[in-house]
Amino acid sequence: MLRLTSQDDEAGETYRDSGLEAAVVTESLLIRRRPPRSSAMTLLHSQGLPALDITDEHLEHFFFTGSDGSPTGLVGIELHGADGLLRSLIVAESTRTRGIGSALVQHVEGYAAAHQVSALYLLTTTAEDFFERRGYRRVDRSLSPPRIKSTREFAQLCPANSAFMTKRLPR
Repeated sequence: MLRLTSQDDEAGETYRDSGLEAAVVTESLLIRRRPPRSSAMTLLHSQGLPALDITDEHLEHFFFTGSDGSPTGLVGIELHGADGLLRSLIVAESTRTRGIGSALVQHVEGYAAAHQVSALYLLTTTAEDFFERRGYRRVDRSLSPPRIKSTREFAQLCPANSAFMTKRLPR
């Protein structure tokens, strides 16, 4: 069973997991906020994920596992009112199949809900099945809310053939 341990944010909030279990992970997993920029960029570039637009402001809403110098997993969210754009989910090849990706998604979903996000959106070229198993469904890109459609990730960085997916968050 996976036991999530989350770093508190500056306001003292703790984000809880959404109840999904990852049976493969048996140790405690520390998920921290604001990965070091250089480490985050290295991990993103190693897997070919878009990173050209990631600023220090973006990293304010990114979470990671592993050490500061060598993160093993990373996920971020852009907050756009009631909508959120989940981005940059990555797990280092050496630590895959341990439930880290699932834990990071659970964590960012809790963070989003705590920030009054009611729907998450994402673009992917490789992980559609992974996200479907976590309750996301593919929708036509034309249905994107204007704030999501205007992000650099949506408008420029991700290919037009990326799967556009969404998930409603419980209130």
